[in-house]
Amino acid sequence: MFNCVTATGGAVRDGSSGDGGVHLTKRQRLATELRRLRDLAGISGRDLAHRIGMSQSKISRIESGTVIPTMPEVTAWADAVESSTQTREWLVDLTESAFTEIHTWRTALQRQPHLQDDIREQEDQAKLVRVFQPTLVPGLLQTAEYARRVFLLFDPPYSEGDLAMAVAARLQRQLALYQENRRFEFLVTEAALRCRPGPAKLLLAQLDRVSSLSTLENVSIGLIPHNREAVVCPAHGFTVYIGDESAEDTFVQVETTHVRLNANAAEDVAIYERQWNLLSGTAIYQDEAREFLAALRAEIGGSAR
Repeated sequence: MFNCVTATGGAVRDGSSGDGGVHLTKRQRLATELRRLRDLAGISGRDLAHRIGMSQSKISRIESGTVIPTMPEVTAWADAVESSTQTREWLVDLTESAFTEIHTWRTALQRQPHLQDDIREQEDQAKLVRVFQPTLVPGLLQTAEYARRVFLLFDPPYSEGDLAMAVAARLQRQLALYQENRRFEFLVTEAALRCRPGPAKLLLAQLDRVSSLSTLENVSIGLIPHNREAVVCPAHGFTVYIGDESAEDTFVQVETTHVRLNANAAEDVAIYERQWNLLSGTAIYQDEAREFLAALRAEIGGSAR
């Protein structure tokens, strides 16, 4: 929702305590606790890495919250620092919950006027961003007016000042599309292309924008026409963030009306990767996609007269 459908065009990876206190994700809580236990045991990161057969760089990434350790890694960590039985049980529960995090938009927006800067940080950490959107044109491809109209649909509504900041921040995010060392892939359904958050002329400009961006070397835009036979029936859009260093940096974000869900477990990520591969096989690309957009534009423009 926040990436494309509702107001912010993205979501943050930080959750909330729900009580107005310090806001930490379960991933961050796990990272903080693992570091605390290592410090209490008087073991350096280098020594811990040697004891449990892990690189020191991975120890650092786990303790910073960049990577979620596997259950065997957490168990080995607990053994190395001689944790109590109660602490081990708590670490197991925290690790399991860290692989699937759910955060409400309401809480996130209580802390800041919009979430565009947070999602930009998320995108900056990925070497490849894949977006499947069945409802609206993805946020990174939106024109300024299209984005403004989408933000106006958000419930609860933005104040006038916050709305302007959200639009400006979304446009700032789009600069990443012009960085040749970044890679973005989009799959957009015909239904999403036809959805109108404003007058026909707004949609015509938006279709031109999609066509133009499809010519960028580091951007792939696949369009899925109505007449393609369905090979999978995803219930919602999703974004796959593929990290710079390893599969452990890859996660999926799913946005619903009231919450955003992060799926970090490899088994869950694999489900979305399979869906992406199936969907991409039904899409049209490059010149064929641009011809499709031109025909759609002609149809919409003709009916608007």
